[in-house]
Amino acid sequence: MTEKAESGDTKINLSNQFLMAMPGMVGGNLAGTVIYVCEHSEKGALGLVINRPTDLTLSSLLEKIDLKLEIAPEGDSPVYFGGPVQTDRGFVLHAPPGSYSSSIRLGELALTTSRDVLEDTVAGHGPQQMLVTLGYAGWGAGQLENELAQNAWLSVEADTRIIFGVPPEDRYPAALKLLGIDPVMLAGVAGHA
Repeated sequence: MTEKAESGDTKINLSNQFLMAMPGMVGGNLAGTVIYVCEHSEKGALGLVINRPTDLTLSSLLEKIDLKLEIAPEGDSPVYFGGPVQTDRGFVLHAPPGSYSSSIRLGELALTTSRDVLEDTVAGHGPQQMLVTLGYAGWGAGQLENELAQNAWLSVEADTRIIFGVPPEDRYPAALKLLGIDPVMLAGVAGHA
């Protein structure tokens, strides 16, 4: 998705897209990740890793903030590593968007950072689908565009069925298949002609 800048340049907008880390190009704790880009502007980008569950369960997280979840299946849901920035802060990607005190609407999804979404979940009337993360992936102005120019990421329009309906370990290959790419065909080194 692109938008025309005033100077006539074409500018990339990756909001509501998946970023898939290219093997050998993205290292550290973002290697092998699929990131849902929540916001992307000239100021930078913010996204959540959607395929890296932690050992922490939703019920354990809720207990730490003095909430108790009575709905057993949701309680066993993992909390995800959302990225290396602010790993002590929770982010909830959910559908339907709803109206919570600190929600950003992202088309058919919303990103909420306030406790009220979790309180609704505990009360049994929270979002029908949600992914809870600790931390997020962030880029400063121009940083993501530079990484894209270096072939560090592939991008494709996000599909919520992958976020909520595909097991975490299968989300990377599922996102690549949206581009018609078999993960086996990816090389660990980028070349330039």
